[in-house]
Amino acid sequence: MSTKLEPQPQGPAQPLRLPVSAVPEDCVAWSGEKMDAWARTRPPVWVPARTRPLHLLAVVPGGLIVGFWLANFAEVPAALAVLVPLQLVWTLVRPEVVRFSAPVLLLVLGWFGGSHDVPTLLGLLAVTFTWATAEIRLGKRRLQRQWALAAAEGATATVPDEAGPLRRGRFLMGLGCVLTVLGAGLLSLTSGWDVATDRHEATLVGWFVVGWGLTSLLSGWLGRRRSAALRGTAVPVLRVLVRDGADGDAEVFAADDVDALRPLFTVAAEEWYDESDEEVEERIRREESDGSPEGPDGSPEGPDELLDTVDTVENDEDDDDEQPGPLREAVLYGPPHEGAEIVIVSAAEKPDGPQEPQEPQGTGGSPVELVVESSSGPVRPLSDRAVRRRIAAQRARAKRSVVHEELRATAVAESRARLGDAPVPVRRWRSGWADWTAALVMIVAIAAIGLYPNGLKQYVLGGLVGVFGVLVLPQMLAWRITADRSGLWLNGWRRTRHIEWDHLLTVQCSGSVLVVDSRRESFPTWTVRAERWRWLERKLRLVHPYERTAAEITAMWREPALRPEGEYGGRGRPLWPLGAVLAVLWVAALVLVP
Repeated sequence: MSTKLEPQPQGPAQPLRLPVSAVPEDCVAWSGEKMDAWARTRPPVWVPARTRPLHLLAVVPGGLIVGFWLANFAEVPAALAVLVPLQLVWTLVRPEVVRFSAPVLLLVLGWFGGSHDVPTLLGLLAVTFTWATAEIRLGKRRLQRQWALAAAEGATATVPDEAGPLRRGRFLMGLGCVLTVLGAGLLSLTSGWDVATDRHEATLVGWFVVGWGLTSLLSGWLGRRRSAALRGTAVPVLRVLVRDGADGDAEVFAADDVDALRPLFTVAAEEWYDESDEEVEERIRREESDGSPEGPDGSPEGPDELLDTVDTVENDEDDDDEQPGPLREAVLYGPPHEGAEIVIVSAAEKPDGPQEPQEPQGTGGSPVELVVESSSGPVRPLSDRAVRRRIAAQRARAKRSVVHEELRATAVAESRARLGDAPVPVRRWRSGWADWTAALVMIVAIAAIGLYPNGLKQYVLGGLVGVFGVLVLPQMLAWRITADRSGLWLNGWRRTRHIEWDHLLTVQCSGSVLVVDSRRESFPTWTVRAERWRWLERKLRLVHPYERTAAEITAMWREPALRPEGEYGGRGRPLWPLGAVLAVLWVAALVLVP
C-alpha cells in the first residue's frame, strides 16, 4: 500500500505521520480518560499476564517433582497427577483452561489426600491461588475489551488486504500435533515396563508431553480463531502511536504520548510480503545501487562511512545494545485487550534519518509506504513496574552502546589498516578462541547430560544429545571463510560454497552470530555462533573476533582495491570428516563409560 503524505511540519522528535487516506472514517484517537480507564484494568502485578519461556522452565520442573511424589507415594494415577505441572503451565499461558482444571484438581487432592495432611493442604491452597489468578486475569480481560470498544465510539473498518492470508497458529498447531504423538508413543512404550517407579515416572512424563501438545493445539486454534475474526468483517479501530521495541515486539502508546513515556502494551507482529517478480528485481536493483562501493559523493567510503555500514547491517536479534525504533502514527484494527489479536497499520520507518516534510498528492512529493502488520502473538499489557524496568534497561543499553561503539570503531580502523598492507593472494578468517571456548562449554554440557544416566536412559538421552553435538560442533571448531579476487568461499558440511562480491548481500555480526548471505535465493544463509559476554568485552576493552571479521569483509566488499589479488579455487575442507570423528568418539564414550 502506497500513498502520499499531507504537508505537515515535523521535527526530529515528532512521530512519523500517517497519511489521511490511511485513517478510516470516524476513527478517533485513543487518549485521555478512555485510555486511562483501559489502563486501570490491567491485572495486578502478582497475576502472571506476561509469560516468557524462562517462566515455564522455572515452574515445570517443580510441578513434575510434585507430580512424581503424588504418583509414587500418594498412589495417585499418573493421568491425574500430571494435572499439577499442567496446572502451572495453564496458569501462565491458558487461564481459560484453569477455570475447568482447578475444580478437578481440588477434587483429586481431596479424594487422595488426608484431611490433615500438610502436603494436601498446601496443594489445595496452591490450586485455589491459581484458580483465583486465572479468574482475575479473565475478568480484567473482559473489562479491557469493553473499555476498548467504548473508546472506539462505534468507528469500524475492514482490515486492509495487505494484512495477508491467515497464518496465525500454524506453528503451534503443528508443534502440538508432534508433541501429542510423541507423548502417546512414550505412553505405549512404558506400558510394558516392570519397574514400578520408573513406569510411574515415565508414564507421568508421557501424559505431560501429551498435555503440553494439547495445550499447544488449543493455543494455536484460539489464536487462529481470534485472528480470523478480524478478517472479512468491520472491526473497531483506534488511532495510536507505535514503535518497534528493543526486543522486537511492537510497543503501542496513547495517541497523545508523543514522548513515548508510557507504553500501554506490547505485541509480536509480522508484516506480510507478497512481491511480484518485477518488484523483487526492482528491490534488488535499489539494494545494488545502495550497496555500491562508493559513498554518496562518488568517493570511496572512509572509516566513518564503513562504521555506518557495519551498523546498518546489524539487526536486533541477540543484540543487547539495540535501541527502540522511531515513533510512528498508527491505526489499530480490533479492540486491544490482554490475549487479543490485532492488526496495525503504520507509517514505514525511515532508515536514512528523520522524515522530511512531504508534499500532498499531485504536487510531486515522494510517496511513503505503509506497514501493515498482523499480530503473531497475543496482546500483553504492561504494568507500571514492567515499564520502569524497560526504561531502566533502555538507559543501560544506551550507556553500554557508547563503549561498544568505541570498540567497534577501533576494530574498523585496525581492520582497514591491516587490509591496506602489502597485497596478498587470499585472506582467511577461521574459528578462534571465542568459538573454541563455546565448543568446550557445549562438550562439557553434552557429556554431563549424556553420560550421567544409567542403563537404557543413557543410550537414549546420550544418543539424542550426541546427534546434536555432531551436527553443531564441527562448524564451531573448524569454520573458515576465504576471500579472493572473485568473492568469498565458505566451508560447509559437505562442500565449500562461493559468493561473488557482486552477489554479496549481508555480512554482519548480529549479537553472538556471524551471518553471511547472498542475493541469490539458491544460496542458504551461512551462520556461525559463539556466545559472548559484552560486559566483559567492555571491561577488558576487547573486540569480539566476529566484529573484526565482519568489518574486514565489509571493507573489501565496499572497496575493491582492498580485495586479494589471487584465486583460491574452492579446495576447502568439508566439515563432515570432523563430524564422523566426533560421532565415533561419542559412541565409544557411551559404550565404555559405566
